[in-house]
Amino acid sequence: YLGQKLAQSIDVDLMSKHGYSIDQLMELAGLSVAESVAKEYPKGKVLVCVGPGNNGGDGLVAARHLCHFGYQPSLYYPKQPSNDLYKRLLLQCKVHNITEVNDLAAAIADSNIVVDAIFGFSFKGSARPPFDNVLEVLRDTDKPIVSVDIPSGWDVEQGDINNVGLSPDML
Repeated sequence: YLGQKLAQSIDVDLMSKHGYSIDQLMELAGLSVAESVAKEYPKGKVLVCVGPGNNGGDGLVAARHLCHFGYQPSLYYPKQPSNDLYKRLLLQCKVHNITEVNDLAAAIADSNIVVDAIFGFSFKGSARPPFDNVLEVLRDTDKPIVSVDIPSGWDVEQGDINNVGLSPDML
């Protein structure tokens, strides 16, 4: 496993030494998530729970690719950043008729798989509203959960130290 400092260092190196942009890294990460889901799960409805940072951007990209792969993704995106990159990624999802949902419990019930793209390897501390409630609802589901990078709610170095993190079926 990669620790937080090494993961951050790899991102910095990819951008500063090798010329990748954050957009390109998100595109690669989101495609990898979508390909992993497609390899392990039959086509169906996928709820992508999107956080406010780069992990959420990976989730938006994954939703778009899942749509291309014949899945029916929807987005639960309760706290949308004003950053132009995330606005563009969300627009791309809308252009592909990927819907946003507001009722998390109903969306989970209507889905076959949940993609956890809420918090990534930079997460520290405890989840704040509205994500504390989102994690609570997701912990109670029996639907398969696929987490991007790390289960949301976990400290990348110490694990689920607050006992609020997800226990995904796939990372």
